[in-house]
Amino acid sequence: MSEQGAPRARVLVVGGGVMGGTLVTALLAAGWSARDVEVIETDPGRAEVLRRTYGVVTSASAAAAAPRADIVLVAVKPDVVGDVLAQVGPVLRHGAPVISVAAGVPLAFYEERLPLGTPVVRVMPNTPAVIGKGAAAIAGGTAATPDHLALAETILAPTGLVVRVAEKHLDAVTAISGSGPAYAFYLVDAMAEAGVLLGLPRDLATRLAAATVEGAAALVTSTGEHPVVLRERVSSPGGTTVAAVAELDAHGVRAGVVAAARAAAARSAELGRPTKH
Repeated sequence: MSEQGAPRARVLVVGGGVMGGTLVTALLAAGWSARDVEVIETDPGRAEVLRRTYGVVTSASAAAAAPRADIVLVAVKPDVVGDVLAQVGPVLRHGAPVISVAAGVPLAFYEERLPLGTPVVRVMPNTPAVIGKGAAAIAGGTAATPDHLALAETILAPTGLVVRVAEKHLDAVTAISGSGPAYAFYLVDAMAEAGVLLGLPRDLATRLAAATVEGAAALVTSTGEHPVVLRERVSSPGGTTVAAVAELDAHGVRAGVVAAARAAAARSAELGRPTKH
């Protein structure tokens, strides 16, 4: 890691897209030196951007780079994971942990394709990780120890909240925090549209809506109080907020959010079933 104390571990990031770049940013923030981070990126233009932006090493072959790695981070699309494991598995260093942010791919998929005893940690991140405001859940495979989970937490800490869960809960995590930013964007858009209908300029309405959602979320996390308690503090008897919340209930907004999350969880479970890869 950093030159200031802990032994350096060479990290291979397979995939240089948005999430791969986010992981590189997190590694550097967590204390890794850029010269100890190598990124697999087959697009020459994107590889050049990664080199210029972060100062990391880039290459095009996971099979050639894996023997040099102490830690492997998988940041590719789910349908490419099988191909990556086929390249990395035969040359992976003994005991090198594999940490994956590929959505929906179960731990068993990795363990069946990597050397016996390879520690695997599965991560469900979300898009606000790119600005350090993410929420990620991690689950360890059969060979993953608490130290391996702690390593994943160290790497991901700069991206935001990191929690440990059993793998069986990752579909629910996907439904709440993985897909959840879309629900928040949906709400911000609806609030902004209401502002426009009430006469506000669209830019102002959007800024007010976004700041309000951000502030409300921060109030929940900073106070630790139940959202209902915080909502009741805004709700004066016979006031504007009570009237507004009554309309949300009448239009089934709460039930709609629950239904949306259940649909996302079901789809996550479907996508995580064994594939031919």
